[in-house]
Amino acid sequence: MTLDLARTVVGSELSERSLRGFVLGLPGVDAVGLEQRAAALATRSIKTSSKERALDTIVSLIDLTTLEGADTAGKVRSLVAKAILPDPADPTCPQVAAVCVYGDLVPVAVEALGAAHRQAGGTIGVAAVATAFPSGRASLNVKLADTADAVAAGADEIDMVIDRGAFLSGRYGEVFDEIVAVKEACRRADGSSAHLKVILETGELATYDNVCRASWLAILAGADFIKTSTGKVSPAATLPVTLLMLEVVRDWHRLTGETVGVKPAGGIRSSKDAVRYLVTVAETAGERWLDPHLFRFGASSLLNDVLLQRQKLTTGHYSGADYVTID
Repeated sequence: MTLDLARTVVGSELSERSLRGFVLGLPGVDAVGLEQRAAALATRSIKTSSKERALDTIVSLIDLTTLEGADTAGKVRSLVAKAILPDPADPTCPQVAAVCVYGDLVPVAVEALGAAHRQAGGTIGVAAVATAFPSGRASLNVKLADTADAVAAGADEIDMVIDRGAFLSGRYGEVFDEIVAVKEACRRADGSSAHLKVILETGELATYDNVCRASWLAILAGADFIKTSTGKVSPAATLPVTLLMLEVVRDWHRLTGETVGVKPAGGIRSSKDAVRYLVTVAETAGERWLDPHLFRFGASSLLNDVLLQRQKLTTGHYSGADYVTID
C-alpha cells in the first residue's frame, strides 16, 4: 500500500495538498511488530571468524564527531588525526568515513586532513552540521547561508535539521520546501554538490508514524541520507526507529531504483550494539547498504570500544581504556 501511495506522487508536481494527502495517507506503523522484529534481530550473533570483518566494517562507517560549544581548532586536529590513523599500533585498521564538525571548523578539518580529504583524492569526508543545528530555529535565509558557507569551505556533506515545529504542526509543505532549498544550497560552483543528510530528530517526533512520515517527506525532497538524531535529544538512535527508516529506504529503492542512506546517531557506544545495527541493515535493506555511501554511525566514543575489541582479537586479552585516545 505504501508503494502504491508513493507512485501517486513520485514524478508528479507536488502541491501542498498532494504532499499532505500522501503523508497522512501512509499506513500506520505496527509498533508491536516493529519492536518485536528489532528485538529478534538484536539476538543475532556473529561468528568469531566474522567478528574482525564486522569490527572493521563498523570503523569504516563511523562519522567521528565533535559537536560541543567548547570545540577548538586543536580538538578538531586531534579528531582528524584519529580519523586518519584510528589505532597507531595497528596500521591495518581502516580509516573512518568522515569527521563531523560545526561549520566554522570545516576549514580546520579540511586543512588537517590534507591528502586524506575526499576532495583531495583521499577517502575521509568532512561533514558539517548546518541550518541552525541542533534546534533548527532560524530563518530560512540564515539556514541557507549556514549551508552555503560550509560547502564553500570544503564540506563534503551537510547534516541539516528539519523544522520539527513545522512538521508537528502539520506544515509538511514548509518542511519539504526547506529541504529542497537546502539541497540547492549544497551545490558547488562547479556544479557538483555536497551530500545532504536530513536529521529528523526522532526523539522529538514521538511516534513511529511520525518517523515514517518524516522519512518519506525527506526522501521525496531529495535527501541523500536520512538521519535519526542530533545526539542532543533523548532518546537518540534506537534500533526500532533505525529499522523503520531502513524499511522506508528499502521501499524507495524498490519503487525508484534510487538508493538513500541511513545514519543512526547518538547513544551507540559499544561494538555489541553496533553489530546489531549491521545485522539490521543487512536483513532489511540488504548487504549493499553496509557501505559508507549508504550507512553511517554518528558517534565518537563508539570508535574507542571497537579499537579495544580489535586489540583483543589480536592480543588475546583486553586492553585498558587508556590504550586508546580519549575523545
